[in-house]
Amino acid sequence: MRGEGPDAKPDAGLTHGEPRWLTWARELQALAQNGLAYAQSPFDVERYAAVRRIAVEMMAAQAGADAAALQGMFDGESGYATPKVDVRGVVFRDERILLVRERSDGLWSLPGGWADVNESPSEVAEREVWEESGYRTRAVKLLAVWDRSRHGHPPHAFSIYKVALRCELLDGAPASSIETDGAEFFAPDELPELSISRVTAAQIARFFDHLRQPDLPADFD
Repeated sequence: MRGEGPDAKPDAGLTHGEPRWLTWARELQALAQNGLAYAQSPFDVERYAAVRRIAVEMMAAQAGADAAALQGMFDGESGYATPKVDVRGVVFRDERILLVRERSDGLWSLPGGWADVNESPSEVAEREVWEESGYRTRAVKLLAVWDRSRHGHPPHAFSIYKVALRCELLDGAPASSIETDGAEFFAPDELPELSISRVTAAQIARFFDHLRQPDLPADFD
């Protein structure tokens, strides 16, 4: 899995479950990135760089994060700012869902991570499931495209879309990886402690709805 970046701390004044200061800081960063991508005047470049510094200082002050690390992370973003894409594979066996244990926090998640360039969503999901769990699968249905900030995850520095694909189990056996050290199937009433920066109990419940009602359309927003 291409792991997600640092989460911000929650605060009062929420928008879609997130603190308003984080929404504002992300918008300032996006405006700065877009401006730096297209600005031709050195004065405009200087102004947009200043806007980015303000976004960094706002996020660092409110989240207790390292300003230099945030600055480096944002400086690495170029071109027109768009949401990042996190792809997850949803695999069932005998009405149990496949989860993997993350080495980074010892908690459980759906196999998946950042989408890679030149891979389709189905290719990402199938590869991530194989690499993180040891199971080979075939992606068969889009279950959801969600804005991460609206679905109960901890706040994050970047805007992220989460894509969930139902994957049909083909073969394989549980295996560990560089980023995971466990792979098991769980019943809906026996879920382990989840890594909620990656997946929530409500999302897993919705995937079981899709299992029981295969004609449900894909969720979005």
